[in-house]
Formats: sequence, C-alpha cells, structure tokens
Amino acid sequence: MSRLGASDANQEISLAGFWELKVPANGYAKDLGSDLVTQIFPGRCFEVVKGQLLEGQSQLTLLKRIKVRLVEDGYICWIDLKEIQDGYFRTEPFEPDLLDVFEIDERIPAVLEWIENAALNKNKYLWGGTLGPDFDCSGLVQTSFASQGIWLPRDAYQQESFCEKVLEPPFNNKFLRIGDLLFFGTKAYCNHVGVYKGNGFYWHSSGLDHGHNGIACEELSDSQCSPVASFYFSHLRGVGRVKRCHDGTTLP
Repeated sequence: MSRLGASDANQEISLAGFWELKVPANGYAKDLGSDLVTQIFPGRCFEVVKGQLLEGQSQLTLLKRIKVRLVEDGYICWIDLKEIQDGYFRTEPFEPDLLDVFEIDERIPAVLEWIENAALNKNKYLWGGTLGPDFDCSGLVQTSFASQGIWLPRDAYQQESFCEKVLEPPFNNKFLRIGDLLFFGTKAYCNHVGVYKGNGFYWHSSGLDHGHNGIACEELSDSQCSPVASFYFSHLRGVGRVKRCHDGTTLP
C-alpha cells in the first residue's frame, strides 16, 4: 500500500483511489475556516473529491485541505492535511457490510450499553463531535451504532429519512422499542435526535440551550419537573426504527 505524498508521480493519480486513516481527523465544512461538521476515527476510509492547493503551488504535498467523501456514510467534508500528516495510506475500494434486520436487532442492546458507558465519561456537547468524549446529537447516535457495525447517515435529518417511520404525534410509548430513534425539531425540519432506552427514557447529547451540555438520559414526557424533558417533548417530530445499514452513497 502506498502513502499519499511526494513519491506520487502526479496530482491526478495521487488524488485518485481510496485512502484509510491511521489517525483521528477533523472534518470541516469548507476549504478554509474552523467550522467543524464531523470527526473521523482511525480505520475509516475516504476518497478525494477535490484538493485545495496553496497559492502558486502545484504539488500534492503542498495541498492545504482536500475535499473528501467518507465512504462508510457518504458524508462530504474537508480534511486538513497538516493535521493528519502522513497518517493515511492507499487502500482497496470500500465494500459495505450490509447487515440484515435480524443482525441489527441483535446488536441494539450493545448500542445502548455503549452509550451508557460513554455517558460515564466527563463530556460536553460539541457541534460536529463524533470521536468522543464530546459529541453532538447525531454524532452520538452515529458512533454508538457504528461501534456495533451498524452504519447510519451523519446528520439528524438524514437519519430521520433513513429510518423506517414508526410513530408520529400523538405518541404511545408502548409501541416503542429500545434502540428506536427519536427525532425532534420543527414541523418543517429535524434538528435533534436521541436513542430510546426503554421504560419511557432516552439518551441524547444536547447543547447549552434547552439542554444538558452533554450526554444525558431524558424522560420522554412533558414533565414539569424537568424543563429539558418538557422542551424536547414539545418538539418531538416522530420515531424511526433502524432496519438497514448505510451503503456509503452520498445523501442530500
């Protein structure tokens, strides 16, 4: 396997193919700036969509950031090459491991156990966080399921579209299963997600506004004893069930 670097003959060939990370990486929204949209743990693969060259330079080794597609979930972001140095290597084309619904169901208890363990670590809400201990809402969901080989889309609204719809308002908790995803937001848009724990409670990572600034177990009710629970219950859009694994295609 060859490393992406100065030994490559030309930029066109060097930018082609699939690459695997040996080190954790940040995924940025743009070719410049610090706006984090995701994080990428070692072992994940990507293919290059576009490279951003430094002014007046043409060598791949002088690329500042590259626009990539993360192959497990099809997510598009920018990676800063200075942050990962030579911590990636050329690899084979990605082939998704598409678990069937029975295999997914068997792994759901381990997903919940993973979240419970993550909650024991000191953490805070981090927009774009997927590596831990700091997560955003959809990052916690994606990483917990990925820990058991179940790949979901990256963002909450994508996860909502990806899941099989189970319930819409009004809700009856008796129809929920552990591992169901709870989606929150406005009537027009999903902007938050949690994982149903069972017995009327769910896990989520919420921010400072109306939340806990980190991972917490929440009651699924309009509880007057908990302003956070009440706020999110009033913004509950629907419930989805994970019935399939992401195949790596890019979602809108």
